[in-house]
Amino acid sequence: MRRLFWIALVWLIAMQPSFADNTAVQGVWRLVNYQVEVQTTGEMMYPMGKSPSGYVIFTPEARVWFVLTGEGRKAAKTAEEKAELLDSLVAYTGKYRLEGDKWITSVEVAWNPAWVGTEQSRSFRIEGDRLQVLTPWRVMPNWADKGMTRSIITFERGK
Repeated sequence: MRRLFWIALVWLIAMQPSFADNTAVQGVWRLVNYQVEVQTTGEMMYPMGKSPSGYVIFTPEARVWFVLTGEGRKAAKTAEEKAELLDSLVAYTGKYRLEGDKWITSVEVAWNPAWVGTEQSRSFRIEGDRLQVLTPWRVMPNWADKGMTRSIITFERGK
């Protein structure tokens, strides 16, 4: 009877989404596609261009690094050009946890200081070697003029 109890307990723990999915997301994921949907119009836009680059890395120690850069970035020479580069960058890191189909990061360092100390939540789904991520509706600092938007991001497992 005791053995049956332990088998059942291990099975229940393993079936918890946060436990079962943690190892599935671990590793290096390369950006494949990045789109943003505008809530008021349904418009799909590519604010970082059609070929942005980026990665997300999940470690076994529950740390995540996320960086996304826009297509065609060039080295800046003036203060104005340097400031404009911020519009083609999203980067943050912190400890993450999984809750079902949600990845939640407690942001410790970010390109935008307003994100430091916040929790950023993303829905995700893994299909084969693809990680599909959907942000909640929010006003994104890089394109605040568009109002409420959500990002639709696809990554491919690094090889």
